[in-house]
Amino acid sequence: MGIPVRHFDAVIVGAGGAGMRAALQLSEAGLKTAVLSKVFPTRSHTVAAQGGVSASLGNSEEDHWHWHMYDTVKGSDWLGDQDAIEFMCREAPKVVVELEHYGMPFDRNADGTIYQRPFGGHMSNFGEKPVRRACAAADRTGHAMLHALYQRNLRANTHFFVEWMALDLIRDADGNVQGVLAMEMETSEIVMFQAKATLFATGGAGRIFASSTNAFINTGDGLGMAARAGIPLEDMEFWQFHPTGVAGAGVLITEGVRGEGGILRNSAGERFMERYAPNAKDLASRDVVSRAMVTEINEGRGCGPKKDHVLLDITHLDPEVIMSKLPGIREISIKFAGVDPIKEPIPVVPTCHYQMGGIPTNYHGEVVVRGQTVAGFYAAGECACASVHGANRLGTNSLLDLLVFGKSSANSMIEYIKQHPEDLPPLATAEIERSLARVERLNKQTNGVQVNDARVAMQQIMQTHCGVFRFKDKLAEGVEQILEVEKMVLRTEITDKSNVFNTARIEALELENLIEVAKATMVSANARTESRGAHVRDDAVDSEATPNGRDDQNWLKHTLWSREGNKLEYKPVTMKPLTVDTIALKTRSY
Repeated sequence: MGIPVRHFDAVIVGAGGAGMRAALQLSEAGLKTAVLSKVFPTRSHTVAAQGGVSASLGNSEEDHWHWHMYDTVKGSDWLGDQDAIEFMCREAPKVVVELEHYGMPFDRNADGTIYQRPFGGHMSNFGEKPVRRACAAADRTGHAMLHALYQRNLRANTHFFVEWMALDLIRDADGNVQGVLAMEMETSEIVMFQAKATLFATGGAGRIFASSTNAFINTGDGLGMAARAGIPLEDMEFWQFHPTGVAGAGVLITEGVRGEGGILRNSAGERFMERYAPNAKDLASRDVVSRAMVTEINEGRGCGPKKDHVLLDITHLDPEVIMSKLPGIREISIKFAGVDPIKEPIPVVPTCHYQMGGIPTNYHGEVVVRGQTVAGFYAAGECACASVHGANRLGTNSLLDLLVFGKSSANSMIEYIKQHPEDLPPLATAEIERSLARVERLNKQTNGVQVNDARVAMQQIMQTHCGVFRFKDKLAEGVEQILEVEKMVLRTEITDKSNVFNTARIEALELENLIEVAKATMVSANARTESRGAHVRDDAVDSEATPNGRDDQNWLKHTLWSREGNKLEYKPVTMKPLTVDTIALKTRSY
């Protein structure tokens, strides 16, 4: 085989919140743990999370995990699995307090308790009125979380491999996972990381769209590797468009701005969300707010010379509140919009933000395919689908997802490793050779397609055909066009074939992961003929049987997309929670 092999008890791909929370659990259990990351751990995309992490601590007013669960199920438009949602919401206070004890510098109330702010869709007493549930560190919560977890991991002697890119998941003839093949990005050295248990915590793939709040590293690497290894991807038609990205730049403006009292206004200065969500107003669920904004723009009430955005107004807030609770947002607004929000409103527009779908797991973090766990394989965070977010994620449940399922998956890995004390088995060399051949193709390809040309084509198709509103004919065209782009990706070439700082090679490999996600998204969206959560089709009929176009009789089920032949299959939504009664289906309104 001719490549080095490094042996570990556990290998984690990704050093964001989920990967580092899992690594901490594993390392503190005495297991030899490797974490591979394309960037320095504290630059992982969790750093961009601003608004908070949700937990029913009740530090500002009465709250309860059951209310949090209700909000999450409702936010998911009933596509979330209620066993996993109950597990996450019950664990939330515990993992947040654990994080506090790791040194997380949360903002504080006057009595010393963790500061909590209102957030979209967070309600008390089963949807009665807004509640303060988002535990915040100003508007830099993800940044603070990553630093706290990284420092704790250093103390626990976690092995970090920085600027390494995982290439492929290696499975033996029985389908058991043996680890990952990975490349050191600086030198192109390829190494097999063999382990008894492997966790994917690779984050999202928002870079399939032309306009995204996601960093350039968010290229769906875990999803691409899983798909090539024969593992289906779940619910990939559901992508959240965050209501407030800076117009023209896509940089995120946290929902926490509206939590602190920010108001969305149209060109007439009207607070238009009162018409779309009379109860929750600007703090309705993200998909509801995004569609309201796009409707205002499409009906001619947008702002600016092109009438292509709306305004987020916080000029009525005390400047001290902005400086203390939203300092990063003010800095982003000045840098990317040229606007000081103390003096004038911020121009905003919905922007691709978060994937609800991913690698299918249960709430233990185990990857489950057609009812069977994949031995030695786990996933957590945005790349996984537990499914707690269903058709639409509730704000601040992303950071909670990282903590709860990072820890849960690590506990499952610890148990699995205890049950398999024997030495690591011989490697599946045929799978390794197949992965090496994929890399070698890039070295040999001539007169092919430029990586940038293929990537731009993919992003424009996804933006045009699979955006905030979706249309029957556009989706069908999008499937045909994205399959043509796949042919382009298979012919990409890299002009710089040197093995030092080989960014061209890395970008080509990332594109091979992105195209798998793009195919899964477009094919799944074309097939789902209802409207649910973030997936809204113009041809879905609004009737008594299908309120707002949601068809529970035919579509209350999870989509599973397989790479082989772009095949789709489905599995039921888990409606039964762990200890409480099922949260019954109802029309979703705010």
